Amino acid sequence: MDLWERARAFAGEAAKRSQELSAEAAKRSSALVSETAKKSKEIFSETASKSREIAAEATKQADLLAGQIMHLASDLPVPSIPPIPAIPPIAAAASSEPDAAELERYGVTDDLREFVKGMTISTFRDFPLQDEPEVSDVPTVSNVRQDLNEWQARHATLVLSAVKEISKFRYELCPRYMKERKFWRVYFLLVNSYIAPFEKKYFEELKVKAEEEKKDSQKEASQASTTAEPKDTKAPSKTSSTNPEHDLDVFLLGDLGSDDEGPVDGDDGLDDDFDKIDATSGLESDDDDKKPATGKAEDAK
Repeated sequence: MDLWERARAFAGEAAKRSQELSAEAAKRSSALVSETAKKSKEIFSETASKSREIAAEATKQADLLAGQIMHLASDLPVPSIPPIPAIPPIAAAASSEPDAAELERYGVTDDLREFVKGMTISTFRDFPLQDEPEVSDVPTVSNVRQDLNEWQARHATLVLSAVKEISKFRYELCPRYMKERKFWRVYFLLVNSYIAPFEKKYFEELKVKAEEEKKDSQKEASQASTTAEPKDTKAPSKTSSTNPEHDLDVFLLGDLGSDDEGPVDGDDGLDDDFDKIDATSGLESDDDDKKPATGKAEDAK
């Protein structure tokens, strides 16, 4: 019994001591929490105060700097900036949307569109045309084979962009069911009655244009040769001659062959002087001839 009483007394004492310790720990924890909250509040207040001071100082410095910049800007001359011209809107590419005149020139008409709408894939695939050996060195440019002539190549390019049915057929058929060459051969055979007049007109216009350019080039060449070799139409001078004797006669006698010049006064007297000179020369020559004859007569005697 004494042992049991002691054990119960010891348990009661332990429980009482535990309660006291718990109360003391709770009291100390509460005090610590209060102290921590108080310190945190003080730190937060101090941080907020410092932040407000820093913000006020930054605002003050920014206002001061802005004032200095405005003062400097007011002293600088303001250059006159010319007005920026309005930028026109960018037009769509001509190749993406061909005009009606070009479509008409290359035979892409409403009648052709209606005819193409009645075609199907079987129209191309079942067309009675044998495959020809493919030419490996023929290039393909802009989805169109270059073994077509000039007009056909442009027509094919336009019809691919303007008639969606042809573009769809070509995408589904080439090269799975047929070669590119066969596709365009079948197409041009099917639409030949619709495009033949436009193709004929195109090449006739090219022929006429080529003839006109040829005539213009020949005309320019003839004009250039005429300009490069001008003809000398001036009449030769009557007083100029390469014969020195003729020049001497002209100097002494004057230009007697000119019909434009009239008789010059004193020519008759000059002719008389020359006649006298000729007469004297003739007399002297006669005397010279007589002298040898007289000498021969004396020798004979």
